[in-house]
Amino acid sequence: MTGLGETLGSGAMTNSFESIKSADTILIIGSNTTENHPVIGSFIKERKKKGNCTLIVCDPRKIEMAKFADIYIRQKAGSDVALLNGLMHMIIRDGLHAPDFIEKNVNNFEKLKETVAKYTPKYVSEIAGVAPELIEDAARAYAKGPNSAIFYTMGITQHLNGTNNVRSVANLALLCGMLGRPGTGVNPLRGQNNVQGACDTGCLPEVLPGYRKVGLPATQQKVKDVWGTDLPATPGLSVVEMMHAAGEGKIKGMYIMGENSMVTEPDSDHVRHSLKKLEFLVVQDIFLTETAEFAHVVLPAASWGEKDGTFTNTCRSVQRVRKAVDSPGEARPDWEILLAVGKRLGAPWNDMYSPETIFNEIGKIAPAYAGITYGRLEGGALPWPCPTCDHPGTPILYTTGFPRGKADFSPCDWEKPEEWPTQEYPFIATTGRVLYHYHSGSMTRRSAPGEFIKEMYIEINPADAKALNIQDGEKIKVTSRRGEVCAAAKITDRVPAGTLFLPFHFSEASANILTSAKIDPVSKTPGFKVNAVKVEKAV
Repeated sequence: MTGLGETLGSGAMTNSFESIKSADTILIIGSNTTENHPVIGSFIKERKKKGNCTLIVCDPRKIEMAKFADIYIRQKAGSDVALLNGLMHMIIRDGLHAPDFIEKNVNNFEKLKETVAKYTPKYVSEIAGVAPELIEDAARAYAKGPNSAIFYTMGITQHLNGTNNVRSVANLALLCGMLGRPGTGVNPLRGQNNVQGACDTGCLPEVLPGYRKVGLPATQQKVKDVWGTDLPATPGLSVVEMMHAAGEGKIKGMYIMGENSMVTEPDSDHVRHSLKKLEFLVVQDIFLTETAEFAHVVLPAASWGEKDGTFTNTCRSVQRVRKAVDSPGEARPDWEILLAVGKRLGAPWNDMYSPETIFNEIGKIAPAYAGITYGRLEGGALPWPCPTCDHPGTPILYTTGFPRGKADFSPCDWEKPEEWPTQEYPFIATTGRVLYHYHSGSMTRRSAPGEFIKEMYIEINPADAKALNIQDGEKIKVTSRRGEVCAAAKITDRVPAGTLFLPFHFSEASANILTSAKIDPVSKTPGFKVNAVKVEKAV
């Protein structure tokens, strides 16, 4: 998707938080917003309560946001492409699309029209388990807007066909011209506070800062011009691919920073095998995590309140972070540790570096950051792209069209997930977060809020619990093709019949023992959200 795809590929929101106040319709799909992104969730709830705003929520699990929805669609896990194609079918059928916008800004409309032609509300209903009239109501509300915004997160991306899910979301926004204005946009919400900044600065296996593809001659020349050296032109491996390679003995050493792979990566037993097989493992973190216990060397790092620097948040705003307290013991800021390690390895680096000089280096190779300086950030956050020092920043993308010309519709057909229920494994298990814990729990399980939920539980629908003679609070065992986990049953209609939900924060009962390490071939993201399992009472 030329233009639009560049931003969505980086995971960045097209619009700002402020833009939410102008939305006439908000579509949330695959995002437990109030628990995973509570600040943005509060903005959306405030808009719903104060304004004339229609809220559409699409999620297999009855999340809190469903209580506020005008239209709640409970699609089957893994049916998102079919559902989104169904919305587009109905919008085209009833002439609710934006032909002028499409003619000016988007290629490939006829191909999209051809692809979604079979996705009638009745056909989608059979796949997604959704009443046809709900599909029609949602399609009308989104298309008529007049300003409609989409918010999504890992419920869309963490599938083996996650790339097609994202493409379908983008197709819907393009079809209705819902880009480039306040209250519109495609808004993927990032999972941690500086994921966006990490991606922007090259922490992805195939790009350098500014999303410059490593294999392109122009990238290689830019590296030589800015850094005076050559870099390999071959893309690296994703995290899951690295674990596979370590397990096969192809990677001998690994350096892990701020990542608790033993809790967060799929197929935990395989991760354990891979880490044990490494000849040398360095872990740099603020606590001795479950992953750090496998390390040959542990480097104690400073936490966010103990260092200076910047964070780039989910709507592309670059913000200053200022040291509030000193670090305990031997803990040091990450950049100081990396500088010291690099010098020990022979890098010709001097001691004149600082968080500010390092930030200035980013702008030399990432054009979107070129106009952002520490001095300017003293006046508040600046959203990229901000190419020059007199540029005000860009809170809303594509206000004047797409910078590289027209975007492309990328039509996708729905494909049944690889791990669909079978006679042996009749349930779908999906993993996720809860409000009181943050990712692997390395911080929240050491803090007071974590006391609200001290251990893993398994949500199961009342009908399934009755059929299996399971009582609330009773220990049950969930088994996939990779392993098994036991925890207390939590009987609730938050999950539909045939689906289980497991929070993944608890290493002693790791939900990710169940999940597959197979990945989306394009994004390299594993399929945490659809895993075939069986359920029985724990012995």
